[in-house]
Amino acid sequence: MTRKSVLITGASGVLGTAVYNAFQGTGVPTVGLSYSQVKEGLVKLDLTTDLLSQGGATLRKLFSEHGFNWLIHCAAERRPDAFKDGGAAAAVKLNQDVPGHLAQICRNNDATLVYISTDYVFDGKNPPYKPGSEANPLQEYGITKFAGEKAALGVSGAKVVVLRVPVLYGPAPKNSDSAVNILLDVVQDQSGKTYKMDDYAQRYPTNVLDIASFLVRLSDSDKALPRVVHYSAGECLTKYTMCEIFGKILKLPINHIIRDSSIPTDAVARPKDCRLSTEETVELVGDLGCSNFEDWWSRYLTSTQTQ
Repeated sequence: MTRKSVLITGASGVLGTAVYNAFQGTGVPTVGLSYSQVKEGLVKLDLTTDLLSQGGATLRKLFSEHGFNWLIHCAAERRPDAFKDGGAAAAVKLNQDVPGHLAQICRNNDATLVYISTDYVFDGKNPPYKPGSEANPLQEYGITKFAGEKAALGVSGAKVVVLRVPVLYGPAPKNSDSAVNILLDVVQDQSGKTYKMDDYAQRYPTNVLDIASFLVRLSDSDKALPRVVHYSAGECLTKYTMCEIFGKILKLPINHIIRDSSIPTDAVARPKDCRLSTEETVELVGDLGCSNFEDWWSRYLTSTQTQ
């Protein structure tokens, strides 16, 4: 049996850190790449420059040295607002162009590429969405991620798994690193400032620790893996109802947070309900092991307050 060796891109991000730690925790040889926020133990590499301008010289060398047979591609520009002004050329390259080049390197090294994608490849009009449902992204983020999917899956002979996930939360260096964690700052701001909070878009916040554990299980599976897989918690929340939960846990009033149930018109287009169907994923691995949102945050915030 071939010894497993894993490469993680974006290993300093919220998801990438969880995935890196999960594989390391199993004793599997694991290397993490990072560029903008390099932490101890990670390898600094600008994937876009290496793959698009230098023929992947550094990445090919790493494959030669370590013999990776799994590459988990977590590096991405995930903030839809970053694409509002159309000036995020580097982000577009990372989301859209890099995945195909990664798939080529994986093919040449007989490795499996897991490309982390998003529920935002769908327009949110006809949930739930199965892995084979037609994609119709509404904004640049979803468009570039879907283009990245097609580029990776289009590499002939490559072993590629696209893993679509919804909005994420979990341990993070700072709350602003997550669209969910940042809501804690809003709830805790008792200065008198008011915030308008979206109560329109239906979201399914999913814990990065659960996704990391799932990826370990997926890499251990002896079943034939689908080309597209969905992983998502089942709880339906809006940003406003998440704030309600945080207020309850922290025992803080949220009178300064104004519920907004109107269809957003002054921001980047966001779909109403992109619920991912996970029936096929359950058939593949069994119980998904998704955390309950309130329970996890209650434990996490209690533990961090006592440290």
